[in-house]
Amino acid sequence: MASIKITVDRLKPGLHIRLPVKWNDHPFLFNSFKIKSQEQINLIRHLGIQHVFLNTNQSDTEPLPPKSEQDSQPDSTEAEAQSEFDQEVDKLWQEKQKRIEKLNTYRRRVSAVEKEFERSLSRMRAVMNKIRNRPMDAVNEASQLVEDVVDKLLSDDNVTLHLMNSKSEFEDIYFHSLNVAVIAMMIGRAKEYAPEKIKELAFAALFHDMGKVRVPTAIVRKQTQLSEPELNYLKLHTKYGLEIAGNIEDFPETARKVIEQHHELNDGSGYPQGLKGDAIDELAKVVAVANAFDNLCHPNIPSEQKIPYIALSHLFKNCKHLYDQENLSILVKFMGVFPPGTVVQLSNEMVGLVISVNINNLLFPNVLIYDPSVPRNQAPIIDLADKDIKIVNAILPNKLPDKIREYLNPRARVSYFFDGNE
Repeated sequence: MASIKITVDRLKPGLHIRLPVKWNDHPFLFNSFKIKSQEQINLIRHLGIQHVFLNTNQSDTEPLPPKSEQDSQPDSTEAEAQSEFDQEVDKLWQEKQKRIEKLNTYRRRVSAVEKEFERSLSRMRAVMNKIRNRPMDAVNEASQLVEDVVDKLLSDDNVTLHLMNSKSEFEDIYFHSLNVAVIAMMIGRAKEYAPEKIKELAFAALFHDMGKVRVPTAIVRKQTQLSEPELNYLKLHTKYGLEIAGNIEDFPETARKVIEQHHELNDGSGYPQGLKGDAIDELAKVVAVANAFDNLCHPNIPSEQKIPYIALSHLFKNCKHLYDQENLSILVKFMGVFPPGTVVQLSNEMVGLVISVNINNLLFPNVLIYDPSVPRNQAPIIDLADKDIKIVNAILPNKLPDKIREYLNPRARVSYFFDGNE
């Protein structure tokens, strides 16, 4: 970013500037912004700021020529306007304080959602640990987990999908199963499934991979390409899952079908039966899309990992023939063009991390902004629906400078949970 230091007497609307003071020392929302009016210039002067840094690339105009010492003497009208300035400053400070309180409220809500996510993850771990020896306990606990989560999902029309900052060290299967369930539930909700059907879908999604408990860990977690025999062994997890379900009294038939068919593909290239189109179970088609997205974000081979934005683009551009069109379109829609977990470049040249998407306002997610003048735990989170700032493009985390990557902390493990209490 090309910037030059100029005195405030050279400012005019259309210039993009950065203030040389801390974020909490001025009433503007950002340290960097484009000047919109003479009133903003007057306010900058009133704050006692002597110079700013001009971003020439983002400016629409050239700065005024330097004034002579005589020209820069205070205007007598400034004293008369002091009261007006004070009122304007007070108004801006009040607005900024409201934004700060809104931000604090948002952070408190996210903290509550993260705790709920951690509890659900712990419950999922307990479920999977009981599959072998106490299967009925596992089913009962999973059913209660589904009840609690689905009730939350359906409690409010204004549902937000959050990027989770999990501190857990649980094995990936728990993250994966819960992630697939959350994504599948969101698709089911968008399809206007009845509450009981969403619960059936969520239950099935939680257990879709349970057959992997019979596949050697060395294969399930292998971080290099699987050999053909290893791949064939892994594919048996659908068969093993059915066998486990068959030993559990009253295990739902809807979940059995999902366990068996979540790797079937519309063109018949899936497994284990090579089913096509309408021959594939409806709920299995939903879980298949959710499963594919999460697997792209978290493959066993680290070098093949895709950021959510790229994973979504890959599915939409290259996999339309494999998955149900409606389910895939819904996934793209509620994740937004830039899903939570995506590092983005904004139109004002700032960089941020998409941290949540309101499914009723998909084009305008909430973005955590990188601002070195603000501690990370106080970093601005902006709702793009409220601003004239837009997302320009996504950025690969490994392309970020170290200081920005450390500040934004893009997750290697991308997990989602929802908040129905906006």
